[in-house]
Amino acid sequence: MRYILCVYVFIFCLSSCQQSDKKLKHQSDKKEQQSSEKVEKRVFFKNLVNGDTLTSPFQVAMGVSGMKVQPAGVLSPGTGHHHIIINKGFIKYGEIIPMDETHLHYGKGDTLTDLNLSSGEYTLTLQFANGLHMSYGEQFSNTITIYVK
Repeated sequence: MRYILCVYVFIFCLSSCQQSDKKLKHQSDKKEQQSSEKVEKRVFFKNLVNGDTLTSPFQVAMGVSGMKVQPAGVLSPGTGHHHIIINKGFIKYGEIIPMDETHLHYGKGDTLTDLNLSSGEYTLTLQFANGLHMSYGEQFSNTITIYVK
């Protein structure tokens, strides 16, 4: 009789532990999902701020949060690459980013570049786009004004 009672207690304890493990895993998964939802989705200049005065050539470090950098050519959700737009604002969501001297493409997945601009005031817009160069719109853009000596 004691033996049977011990077996029942053992089985009860074992099943309770397994349910606790499942609860902990579920809570952990839920917290991870909530924290990933809190990540601010944006692009940013890592080393430049609005109003900087620079000497050409200067380095530009590009960052993104809420997306992953991937070379152009592959259309994959949650990924894209950077563009720098000189003296123009953001490109509307879904529009193709033009390829010319004022729309600089970093389709190899670059996050660092050197710019050589003549003296003057410039606006630089960092724009993130998908693998087909279609803009992610204003949410994934950042415009600053800089001065080049």
